[in-house]
Amino acid sequence: MTSHTNITLQSRNRVIYGPLMITLRACKKALHHICVALLITCLLLPQWPSTAHSASRIKDLVDFEGIRENQLVGYGLVVGLNGTGDSLNNSPFTKQSLQALLERLGVNTRETNLRTANVAAVMVTGNLPPFATQGTRMDITVSAIGDAKSLQGGTLLVTPLLAADGNTYAVGQGPVAISGFKVEGESASITRGVPTVGRISNGAIIEREVKYALKDRRTLRLALRNPDLTTAKRIAAAINTYTSEKTAQAMDPATVRLDVPYSYRGDIISLLTDIEQLRIKPDQQAKVIIDEDTGIIVMGRDVKISTVAISQGNLTVTIAETPVVSQPEALSETGETVVVPRTQVGVTDDKDKKLAILSSGVTLRDLVDGLNALGIGPRDMIAILQAIKSAGALQAEIEVM
Repeated sequence: MTSHTNITLQSRNRVIYGPLMITLRACKKALHHICVALLITCLLLPQWPSTAHSASRIKDLVDFEGIRENQLVGYGLVVGLNGTGDSLNNSPFTKQSLQALLERLGVNTRETNLRTANVAAVMVTGNLPPFATQGTRMDITVSAIGDAKSLQGGTLLVTPLLAADGNTYAVGQGPVAISGFKVEGESASITRGVPTVGRISNGAIIEREVKYALKDRRTLRLALRNPDLTTAKRIAAAINTYTSEKTAQAMDPATVRLDVPYSYRGDIISLLTDIEQLRIKPDQQAKVIIDEDTGIIVMGRDVKISTVAISQGNLTVTIAETPVVSQPEALSETGETVVVPRTQVGVTDDKDKKLAILSSGVTLRDLVDGLNALGIGPRDMIAILQAIKSAGALQAEIEVM
């Protein structure tokens, strides 16, 4: 009887706890998969920033055809200056412009001698934004062209701004804001910045639009800001991979041609928005930029050096003149005082300079470290780089600014 009861209890336990055991096993298995997935995610996370960091957006590498600014220029007058404007006797164009302005306003000043110093002739420049519409505003820059000392406190009068075709595209007017100043006294003066150049934020109203139907284009060109064959090919490949069609083709190192896919016809803005966010790794030519005036040297990462030996030493020759006065003996009647020249010549050779050998294929870091180890300054380094290039051991182009 006892044995039968135990068997019954065991069977009951199996029946009751069986589903619970299956549920626990499923939870353990799911938890195991979650932990593995989290581990893989954590291992992959550090790689994402490095990949994104090494690549650049197409938006930062190219300019799209038709999306560009247009330069505007105009001539005008700035009034309201506190005696810091043009002297009319030395700036005849300012005087003529002022007289013509007053005549248009009904004031005749032809027979009078104008002596005001509160007016300055200026050139007004600005960039017309792409696809700017009538009534919108743009920033302008005001620059004095006469002998005005400062434009502080001045106001620009109505000035038409013209493009290269001679048409007026904007009109500027408003108070001029400058970042510099000039203070002077009887015997000293202080000038900070450039007080004869100022800006007017939103100082011009656009009156004419530049017509360009971008949405109707079937073919568009992408102009590389830094022309390179490899970069152009990579851009075309990235676009073709995104669109799953052969829509882009590298025409030359500076141009990629883009044929608008049929699915984007009439909606080219969406296509360009997607393309400019694609990332590629741009290539660049090995180049060394040298500015001999300031001693600045800029070298690209791909600069390589073949096996070459470098030695840099200084030979210094010093010549010193120390004349000596020779006088006759005391109470001598025949002698006279004369100056006897004495010259000291010294030759100093810096023997601490050593011969350094740069092995083939060294990197930019190795090159800089090797030259710095010799105690070579920037100007001597310029001469050494040019000598290495002449020897055919520098695998890069040298550009002297």
